[in-house]
Amino acid sequence: MSYAAITANDLQTGDVVFWASGRWVEQFAEAELFDAAETGEAALDAAKAQATRVIDPYRIDVALEDGLPVPISYRERVRALGPTIHPDMGKQAEGGSVIKAMQSAHGAARSSGRLGLIRLKK
Repeated sequence: MSYAAITANDLQTGDVVFWASGRWVEQFAEAELFDAAETGEAALDAAKAQATRVIDPYRIDVALEDGLPVPISYRERVRALGPTIHPDMGKQAEGGSVIKAMQSAHGAARSSGRLGLIRLKK
């Protein structure tokens, strides 16, 4: 089974946020995971309805590595972790098992959810 999560940027702070049970959270480890086949359309619609809170919510593909969720796309891992040149800054500085899993993940696949968003904007 493959998984997906929903992400966006907070309009007030610019921070990357993730959808979790009807609200936005800052930590990827708290993100709600959906069956990628179902894509969490109802949740994505609910997330998009909060247009005054976030900008451009979209679905990202997630894999489980050793039982921990990790965005498949390198871009999404960077967004979830923080600046790549300063591992002592951003969300990655807080540590934890999901952070370590994202830091050690490999692959540069694009998220199918982001590709869908790009296609819609053309």
